Amino acid sequence: MKKIVIAIDGNSGCGKSSTSKAIARQLQYIYIDTGAMYRAVTLFFIKNNIDLKNDLDVEEALKQIDISFEYNMETGKNETFLNGENVEHSIRQMDVSNLVSPVSEISRVRRKLVEQQRRLGAEKGVVMDGRDIGTVVFPDAELKIFMTANLEVRAERRQKELLEKNTNVELKEVIDNLENRDTIDTSRADSPLKKADDAYVVDTSNITFEEQVNQILKLVKDNIEVE
Repeated sequence: MKKIVIAIDGNSGCGKSSTSKAIARQLQYIYIDTGAMYRAVTLFFIKNNIDLKNDLDVEEALKQIDISFEYNMETGKNETFLNGENVEHSIRQMDVSNLVSPVSEISRVRRKLVEQQRRLGAEKGVVMDGRDIGTVVFPDAELKIFMTANLEVRAERRQKELLEKNTNVELKEVIDNLENRDTIDTSRADSPLKKADDAYVVDTSNITFEEQVNQILKLVKDNIEVE
């Protein structure tokens, strides 16, 4: 069976990452979490007090950043490493969540990560999720998905994820964070979040996780058969 690039875009909290991981496992594809890459950059900026408005500071900081992914045999999950340190837990905290969209707006950051993302997906057989995968990173991807869900549903899911990581955050704070990120992601000048013209829309508001995975797997099967 031929291998393709599957690009999955959508708003924060709509289930992109968990769905992408499941799709990759089913197809035995490589999963690339681009959101984690932007979160890792954000974490580095926070720890090193980088002024986001200082172009020189940002440029120098990016030269010091190395992001990689390693598969954890015990958990069965890919984990994010920043300069050799496992930061999978740290990048999911609210301080990073509150700053990741402004960091993602910075063109220098996007150029560096898009270049790396394209290298990772060059051999195909990848599932990549993010905000601009089907529009900028891989505009020629064989299959593009745009995932969406109701804001409150997304907030409840994100709050549950945080609780599972022993982080208790009020639902209103999560809603405010998601609303702010939506505004920044869809209105930024460089690579805004938008649906690619040829992307399939998958609304996860009222379907189970298994249903959304199966819906996308069917699209994969149909696409490969057509090709």
